[in-house]
Amino acid sequence: METQLSDNANELLDRVRTKYLESHEFNGFHLHGALVNPEVIKAAADLLEAGLVEIVSGQDFLNIHIRPWPSRRTAQAQIDELMELDLDDYGVGLYPTELAMKHVPLPERYENAPFLKAMARGKATLQPAFFSADVLETYRNDARYRFEMGDFGINLGISDEAYEDEEEPEKDKVSLLHLGFAYDFRKVKEQDSKVQIIRRVVAFYGDLDDLTPEHQLRWASYQVPAAGVEPHPVWYGSQLGHWTDGIGPFERLSQELSYLNELFERVWGHLLFSTSDLPDDLGWTLRSDQREWDHFIHLLDKVLSENLKHSAFDAAGVPRKDDTSQHPFGTIRRLQELMTLNHVTPEQAEWAVKPLKAVRSARQKPAHALRTNVTDRTLVRKQVDLLRDVNEVLINIRQWLSSHPKNKDWEEKWPDAKDYFL
Repeated sequence: METQLSDNANELLDRVRTKYLESHEFNGFHLHGALVNPEVIKAAADLLEAGLVEIVSGQDFLNIHIRPWPSRRTAQAQIDELMELDLDDYGVGLYPTELAMKHVPLPERYENAPFLKAMARGKATLQPAFFSADVLETYRNDARYRFEMGDFGINLGISDEAYEDEEEPEKDKVSLLHLGFAYDFRKVKEQDSKVQIIRRVVAFYGDLDDLTPEHQLRWASYQVPAAGVEPHPVWYGSQLGHWTDGIGPFERLSQELSYLNELFERVWGHLLFSTSDLPDDLGWTLRSDQREWDHFIHLLDKVLSENLKHSAFDAAGVPRKDDTSQHPFGTIRRLQELMTLNHVTPEQAEWAVKPLKAVRSARQKPAHALRTNVTDRTLVRKQVDLLRDVNEVLINIRQWLSSHPKNKDWEEKWPDAKDYFL
């Protein structure tokens, strides 16, 4: 295809390729000022028609010196913008496409760095790559790394101590601060509990190329096809600078614990829960196996039944046992008693504590039995459903407490927040 180009077009393509490969962040060739002349514009238009370059302007992205994604505009729309450029405009960035970089010889340093090589071959900076979620396990379980998991994404990086330790291998001193979760949302929307929800990890090529070659090779071994998979919209929006419109299930859980503490303290002068903060390692399961599930259940029970304070129930006048009981009530039973003593029907109170009892029961199973670490492809959906059930009852208990006369002026901090169930 290139042999059919004019000399001017071939010369411009060489300059675009050279700028792209020799710049630090695969930057574009800045077409502006004196370069905006009929010969260069014609050469650029020919390259656009041939599918060898794309332009990035303010219509595409705030920073024209990086290409965020393959152009979402037609070649003709890009050509039209080129034709309208004048000497006083800031200009546009010209970038080689994957077609233009397909057979270009690359330095040897690219061979064992697959994502760096992919960028050199024309991938865009914010173009996503997808991975099986267990790619994160090594970092989560390695004390050298800071690992922060949220509802929608992850930040991980070598700790300051490990980074400054001269005995630590340089190859392991890596960080990735813009990782997200991704799903096949067609499967997510199916309500059948037997249908798998497959969670993926998504990262941008422009971040992956900064990893050391050893870690790039590791991540490449976990890469999965992109067909049907989409980044979580909250995570993706946040990467583009958009404000989130809601919260995920773990943030909702922490928020409801905080609300319940506020409301309970206003009525009885005590906090209902010891803390509303969640353990650092309470988050989405990274592998669909029994060990991951048991760990999740253990931590979830700690923030629910173990977190409830007997002293709070004492302050509210809830008995520790009744005349027919030989053993004291647990915290969940006392929560149920609190509600029935304060205008909640026994049936409603029993419904409210049912998910909490389910977590307690599930935790007791691994505590008293040997467990085989089996694979269960439905665990992601089970985790989603359980968190949804727990948050639903916490919201209902909070609404009941907020109806107390002492809480009549209490207001929810973000009443319009959308609840994302994963």
